[in-house]
Amino acid sequence: MPALRANPVSGLKGHVRVPGDKSVSHRSLMLSALAIGETRITGLLEGEDVLATAAAMRAMGADVVKGEDGIWTVAGVGVGGLAEPTSAIDMGNAGTGVRLLMGLVATHPITCTFTGDASLSRRPMERVMGPLRRFGTAFTSREGGLLPITVNGAADPVPVRAEMSVPSAQVKSAVLLAGLNTPGQTVVIEKEATRDHTENMLRHFGADVVTAPWPAGGVEITLTGQPVLTANDIQVPADISSAAFPIVAALITPGSDVTIEAVGLNPLRAGLIETLKEMGADLTIENARIEGGEPVGDIRVKAGPLKGIDVPPERAPSMIDEYPVLSVCASFAEGTTRMTGLAELRVKESDRLAAMVDGLTACGVTVRAGEDWMEVDGTGQKPKGGAMIEVDLDHRIAMSFLVMGCATQNAVAIDDAQAIATSFPGFAGLMNGLGAGIEEVDA
Repeated sequence: MPALRANPVSGLKGHVRVPGDKSVSHRSLMLSALAIGETRITGLLEGEDVLATAAAMRAMGADVVKGEDGIWTVAGVGVGGLAEPTSAIDMGNAGTGVRLLMGLVATHPITCTFTGDASLSRRPMERVMGPLRRFGTAFTSREGGLLPITVNGAADPVPVRAEMSVPSAQVKSAVLLAGLNTPGQTVVIEKEATRDHTENMLRHFGADVVTAPWPAGGVEITLTGQPVLTANDIQVPADISSAAFPIVAALITPGSDVTIEAVGLNPLRAGLIETLKEMGADLTIENARIEGGEPVGDIRVKAGPLKGIDVPPERAPSMIDEYPVLSVCASFAEGTTRMTGLAELRVKESDRLAAMVDGLTACGVTVRAGEDWMEVDGTGQKPKGGAMIEVDLDHRIAMSFLVMGCATQNAVAIDDAQAIATSFPGFAGLMNGLGAGIEEVDA
């Protein structure tokens, strides 16, 4: 894939819809594969990560087909009905996909091996395997809990009561998915509530899931195992993590007025919206509604002055994927933006905290960081830009710096655009349709 360069432009204008929500897309494929009957999925994200999950469900016996009208249909096999795949399943760069699938197969009496690309093979999986072993599941992995990983599903799983040591929707979801084919009640306790797409979608298919308050803002989630899930059509909302890129691009590029349509606004995912408003962003929600059990709205953004703020650490679970592009936004604000509670960024597709520090510094921004925090000093003026950024196969790092290049004094380039397709196929074309100047260059 070629290198890309974003040239400074005078303003972004228009209405766009970004791809479907990645988190919802993964879960819609997995749970419809365990439902009885045929589910129709509209708006599925067709990025490489989600397509890997679709292939995995086919390999385990579900009939997963994309129609000529763009609507996907899944004929499920029922809870407990997953078949043993005949070969290893390559999940590419899909961290969410592989962690949730490990939970899904953990309590089926099958053996399944997961592999991935170089980036995914560096990402820690022990955090998922630990609680899943309590069901009776056995794992074989590389040293350090790294892919490839073979899952030997429990033939007689036992329900667990799992208290999350770190706020992670992926770990929580893996445990709940394992609880589906386990008799009795599986309980997850979160000290900090994380995105609840799994719980919402389990209910959508008919599972008995009860969420109750836990002291100091946490929640206790109880799933009754071995339900009969029933096919139920899904409308996937636009992904707020993808919408974050045109949102920030419009905020920092003078003269911009952009509307992003039908964006999922689940309050456990929408921390970026609250943060940008605190920074003074001219951002409004229009046409708010509920689709498929998820709150949705159109987000209109206009360029304007921004100020540095302190982002509280308890907000991190609701916007962990948005910190890279938020740090870009902070570099255009007046004053210092301090972000804390960012340890999870160290173990994403890359060490995103280090990547943003290095890239912003190369673009002339003053940045400080520690193990789980970052401070970005903005002057209220355009940073100089002018750098070529190494993105290390990380789609969010790549898109963040292309957004930055829309508004810096000098163009910003990335060395490899390949990873963008994992979550946002067509990103450059969509941005250029708004008036951006993203073009291919020699690395």
